[in-house]
Amino acid sequence: MAHVEKRVRRGSTSWRARYRSPDGSERSRTFTRRIDAEKFLARVEVDKAQGSWVDPERSKLRFDEWAQRWMNTTSHLKPKTIDGYESLLRSRILPTLGRAPIGAIRPIDIREWLSALQADGLSASRCRAAYHLLGSILRTAVEDGRIATSPCIGIKLPRLPQVEMRFLQPAELRDLLATIDPHYRVFVQVLATGGLRFGEAVALRVGRCDLGRSRLVVAESLAEVSGTLHFGPPKTHQRRVVHLPRVVRENLAAHLAVIDGGQSTLVFQALRGGPIRYSNFYRRVWKPTLLEAGLSDMGIHALRHTCAAMLIAQGAHPKAIQSHLGHQSITTTLDRYGHLFEDVHERLAERVDDAYSDVFSDIEDPRSPALTSTVTSPDSCGTDWRLR
Repeated sequence: MAHVEKRVRRGSTSWRARYRSPDGSERSRTFTRRIDAEKFLARVEVDKAQGSWVDPERSKLRFDEWAQRWMNTTSHLKPKTIDGYESLLRSRILPTLGRAPIGAIRPIDIREWLSALQADGLSASRCRAAYHLLGSILRTAVEDGRIATSPCIGIKLPRLPQVEMRFLQPAELRDLLATIDPHYRVFVQVLATGGLRFGEAVALRVGRCDLGRSRLVVAESLAEVSGTLHFGPPKTHQRRVVHLPRVVRENLAAHLAVIDGGQSTLVFQALRGGPIRYSNFYRRVWKPTLLEAGLSDMGIHALRHTCAAMLIAQGAHPKAIQSHLGHQSITTTLDRYGHLFEDVHERLAERVDDAYSDVFSDIEDPRSPALTSTVTSPDSCGTDWRLR
């Protein structure tokens, strides 16, 4: 049975709370006041009854040690994701929480840590990424029985700024294509009309180009992590089929005709051969082209946004756009490009007006006595409403 016993040693008095853990082993904890020992025992009995009791010894493990064990279980993730996690841990989490026992981290500690990140000027998206990583690590500590609950609950996160997606108007895209090195012209056309992510486009292989049906099979992506290239599945881990417009298909066919290689050969390669690296392409090709074409500075991802804007302008259904871009959820599509549908709704209303204006324009008020009901014949099975 749980009880409190008095201990006197060298003239000082302490109180030891003795109890049994759920596995039957005897445990104890010493306090300087009897009331604290009794409160502790009461809390232990409640936790045992609710099934939330945690072995205090298991919660003494330092956070940095537990984080390393957690990182050892992430081998299934993409190298770029793992590299991002390691960077966040090293620079944003461990300096503050690394030496703390996982059982000693409280919600107020999380709030103070998050507030300090914001005070240091860290962006809202980076703060949220660090918080979610910390939450994932501590959640596994709960699952492992090292802490009863995660302190990352109910924390108010910084709001993400509303950033409107930058995309190219048709004239701007034409200027870009006219200015860029011809070696990369078809590459940009595929990005702008196929909506591929940069990593998906540079990982595209000859065998996945079905030009007879104007299709590309997106089944692979290329990422650069610390200077090393890694081929892997697309962002959502699902392959998809992208349809190209006729003119781009023809240009791609001409591009493939001069490629020397088999089905596994990369469709788009750097000037000197080999995969196109994002950092090199952005610095040596993309930015100088924007400057020469007189276009405002924007990321390469703007070509993907341009594809979305084109599809929306042509009245494509959101589900079709989701499939074309490879978004995991239609919510992502609508959250990111929902504002572009406003003009589509206006044009749709105009089309409805054109199609049905004659139908509705001559209808009189139903309450008018001019509207009468007559039966066409005694055998008629319905009423013929005629306007007089």
